[in-house]
Amino acid sequence: MVISHTEPDHSGLVRDILQLAPQVTVVGSKVAIQFIEDFVHQDFQRQIVKNGDKIDLGKGHILEFVIAPNLHWPDTMFSYDHGTGILYTCDAFGSHYCTEDLFDADLKSLEPDYRFYYDCLMAPNARSVLSALKRMGELPTVSTIATGHGPLLRFHVLELIDRYQRWSQAKAKAETAVVVFYVADYGYSDRLSQAVARGITKTDVAVEMMDLKSADPQEVTEIVKKSAGIVIGMPPSSGKTTNPTAAAIGTILAAITNKQAVGLFESYGGDDEPIDPMLTNFRESGVKIAFPPVRIKETPTELTYQLCEEAGTDLGQWLTRDRAIKQMKSLDTDLDKALGRLSGGLYIITATKGNTQSAMLASWVTQASFEPLGVTIAVAKDRAIESLMQVGDSFVLNILEEGNHLVLMKHFLKRFAPGADRFAGVKTQTANNGSPILTEALAYLECRVVTRMEAHDHWIVYSTVDAGRVSKADALTAVHHRKVGNHY
Repeated sequence: MVISHTEPDHSGLVRDILQLAPQVTVVGSKVAIQFIEDFVHQDFQRQIVKNGDKIDLGKGHILEFVIAPNLHWPDTMFSYDHGTGILYTCDAFGSHYCTEDLFDADLKSLEPDYRFYYDCLMAPNARSVLSALKRMGELPTVSTIATGHGPLLRFHVLELIDRYQRWSQAKAKAETAVVVFYVADYGYSDRLSQAVARGITKTDVAVEMMDLKSADPQEVTEIVKKSAGIVIGMPPSSGKTTNPTAAAIGTILAAITNKQAVGLFESYGGDDEPIDPMLTNFRESGVKIAFPPVRIKETPTELTYQLCEEAGTDLGQWLTRDRAIKQMKSLDTDLDKALGRLSGGLYIITATKGNTQSAMLASWVTQASFEPLGVTIAVAKDRAIESLMQVGDSFVLNILEEGNHLVLMKHFLKRFAPGADRFAGVKTQTANNGSPILTEALAYLECRVVTRMEAHDHWIVYSTVDAGRVSKADALTAVHHRKVGNHY
């Protein structure tokens, strides 16, 4: 029985299988076997494998193993069958996309979900992705990638591997880096840490994930010293994991300096180490507290994950503030002023997805098509609302009125704390697509995202328009005139 990794949706039945067939040999990485021991609480036959190890199953089926930690679990391992050319990759190269098609024949339909899955789960581990790709390069030809989520990849294997390579290289070359510590098999630590990491990567800051339970003290020291920011998911305060996690926390405290930024979040495992004593330790060390500690009092919801993502974005934006100022001054003055003469209207984008809501002031909006009626909007990658404007999502484009726009403009232009209600004090009503309509807006359009094009630091979002209405027939749209063109 080969264990790709011990995340419950992939290995939750290990104990049941061992009860049915106790004679089987469990094959996995060293960390995976350790996790299985804690999970099944019984003796079992095991075989720990390292990168490049092989097991001959007979009839030409030789399994070769590729150790690929953090994709996206500390113990992840790929398995390559020399007999068929199939590479079993568990989470990597996956997508939350489901049709009747077993394979990736329709690449165009798969693309948005493939990229979104990468951004959420793999981008925070970009450097680990590159390490895994390097090891994959030592294998013979891969005919099929059998991922654990979404269709199997057969028709576009090289193209889709290359996309992982390009995306990860872009993420990994970021000058600034943050390490996110978590405990993979405790509470909601993994999911919450991924949400924080997703928010950080939106600001073009590299992220490295490290499991406190399996982390080597020397590795902890090295990664803390080279990171500009440190985020910690609170580990359990008692139980089997106490000693390794307590040691890791001590190592972090010893290695951190007052030039770094720190963020803390609860894991909601029922036995979390308390935040406040650790927060006091960091404050006494003089480090910057990047965002208010995320305290979780109930089972995490969509709102909780949105809060974590926005907290991560706040940390990333704080770490890149000097770079942002430098970029503002980097363009030629004449070019700056000329580009600034491109004017645009003033709009508020509002979106609802499940239980989460967000909004954004926008001016880079234009009609893009007649048939169907469509618009394009440029959305900066680090905007909170970007996560609610994926392909298939709906939103409302609220058009502001000239002479009656300053109150709404100032409200949505201000900086919101992570998880804050952006609509507090604003009159709204609900559109047919579920998103808020601003009552004071001149007009509104109900839109649905059809496709997205990447434009370095922005997404160009093309959306069809399903409905709309004007509140004042003779009023004009508010216009935004800028002085410079290299920042908002």
